[in-house]
Amino acid sequence: MGIIKEASRDIAGKFTPKSETLTKIQVSLSLSTNQELLMEAVALAKIRTRVDAEDSSELDGINHISELVNHMLEKHVEEKQMHSINGVPIPADFCCPLSLELMSDPVIVASGQTYERVFIRKWLDLGYNVCPKTRQTLGHSNLIPNYTVKQLIENWSEVHGVVLPDPVKLLSLNFSVSLKPINGRTSDKSPFSENSSRENKFGSPDHISSDDSCHPNLLHENFDSDDQISKASSSEDTDDSETGPPKLLVASTEANKLMCNASIDGSDAIKQSRKDGFHASDVEPRLQRNSISGDIGTSASSSSNHLEVVEKDKEEQVSSNSIASETTRNGRTVTCSKPNFQPRLGGVRSRNHLVWQQRSDKAVSLDSRSDFAIVDNKVRKLIEDLKNERTDPERAAIGELLVLSRHNMESRISIANHGAIPFLVNLLYSADPSMQENAVTVILNLSLDDNNKITIASADAIKPLIHVLETGNPEARANSAATLFSLSVNEENKAKIGRSGAIKPLVDLLRDGSAQGKKDAATALFNLSIFHENKARVVEAGAVKPLVELMDPAAGMVDKAVAVLAILATVQEGRNGIAQAGGIPVLVEVVELGSARAKENAAAALLQLCTNNSRFCSLVLQEGAMPPLVALSQSGTARAREKAQVLLSYFRNQRQVGKVTRR
Repeated sequence: MGIIKEASRDIAGKFTPKSETLTKIQVSLSLSTNQELLMEAVALAKIRTRVDAEDSSELDGINHISELVNHMLEKHVEEKQMHSINGVPIPADFCCPLSLELMSDPVIVASGQTYERVFIRKWLDLGYNVCPKTRQTLGHSNLIPNYTVKQLIENWSEVHGVVLPDPVKLLSLNFSVSLKPINGRTSDKSPFSENSSRENKFGSPDHISSDDSCHPNLLHENFDSDDQISKASSSEDTDDSETGPPKLLVASTEANKLMCNASIDGSDAIKQSRKDGFHASDVEPRLQRNSISGDIGTSASSSSNHLEVVEKDKEEQVSSNSIASETTRNGRTVTCSKPNFQPRLGGVRSRNHLVWQQRSDKAVSLDSRSDFAIVDNKVRKLIEDLKNERTDPERAAIGELLVLSRHNMESRISIANHGAIPFLVNLLYSADPSMQENAVTVILNLSLDDNNKITIASADAIKPLIHVLETGNPEARANSAATLFSLSVNEENKAKIGRSGAIKPLVDLLRDGSAQGKKDAATALFNLSIFHENKARVVEAGAVKPLVELMDPAAGMVDKAVAVLAILATVQEGRNGIAQAGGIPVLVEVVELGSARAKENAAAALLQLCTNNSRFCSLVLQEGAMPPLVALSQSGTARAREKAQVLLSYFRNQRQVGKVTRR
């Protein structure tokens, strides 16, 4: 246990533990596969939700161990993703998130994520009623074949001469035979106990006893007990011992007991808050290579060049690629895709993260299976009507698809699986404004699913979406911008959209669109600007002036506008544009009077302006920035205080330099 505490302290101190240390921990605790690490990570998250928030020492201990497990999990995934077959790297979207292997029989679960059939079936059979990737509680256990991804994988395999693996063989290697369903009763005997035998590990048959008692303090006691720590050191120290390698702080054991009390319908899952602004944070090192997968990082300090966006007041659905939210526009529910924010490397998961729950055999009723079959058959008929070139059947079909696509993930998946996307893309060129609007709205709803994002981009939808941006009615233009934003969650699409000429019409929408259109345009431009070469395009398209104008509180877009300006301020063209558009006085005003989030981003932009140009620094000081910055350094958010302090320190250093020069 000494090496565990040492590694935890390294993580807590923002240091990276040595690889050999992590290997020892994984070997000694039998955390060798992706599944085992996932189970342990979420089991700890489950325990954290039951810990008294006022007991800071226990909570800190759990958080440090959670950070360590999450760090090991991310390192494991990174190492696995470096592997190739016959020297050919495997696209990440073709790999099962559970096994991390190339999929042969991909299926879709209720959350919309795709997995290898035998792996997700085993996962469900073990009693886990959540999506391993998004941590979203699954409403049912139906597995829907993902024919689109299967075809893509088969085509890729044929081109590269790759033989698809046998998933059944991989399953036996990845899932330990000792794992048992979580609805078994768990012994109250701690794996750290002196009387624990080597075979009495979590999940082994001997570990399932009739004792039903829970131990809410077991994790804390084992973490703090020096006596038990001495019994559970590295594997080298225990080879000849009676004590077998424990699961990390018996988190899985305790979490399984807690899960016994979880409600079947998932009502005790903690939902994510709704958000509607942008939030600046420190950049991840990997973002400086423009390789953004889940995190969207930011910095307005002199050492980094990216921004992190956190949407508020939109219901979040956490995933490795997107956050889904639904908003109502003109009485119509429209689903928008938002970026996914995964924990930082070794970061602590939010206590509001959705947690694991026990699966019940009653979770999927015959009615739900029957309902799905009815919807699937209905979708199949509607797609046939879409193929009909007569206007009336097409209009009726697109209207019904719009209704179906707004309700649930299964309908969206079914619509895409039955080949609707190419026909919907063609309808984006319709001369009928209503038809065009409905088509783009259905595509927007379908883009909620990660796999559908791939299919939509592969159907050459970007140019038609730009056509809607340029020619559509206000609602269609807004939904087109939202769809481009949804597609831009994919890093490759950021580049593709930027190079396809979408930025200029997005800026036009920002300038003259409806209130909703301006918000969607700002969101899309922000996400596209994360890709470095798009920043200059956004500035050249004339985005800075309307963004400065939208910082007027009367426009209701201060938070969004200042966030985009903060990311544009990380390039010289953006800084020049902000100064020329009269943005410096407005940024200073936001630091003084804006929301907490807006103040932080305004300080980030000012920091970039001042540290990169002495003339801009003088202008900022002339606008009276010192008092609001001093106030922000004392009462703002943690990141805002940091940026304000750095900027104030920079001002002091500049004064000292000036005094020396005058002497």
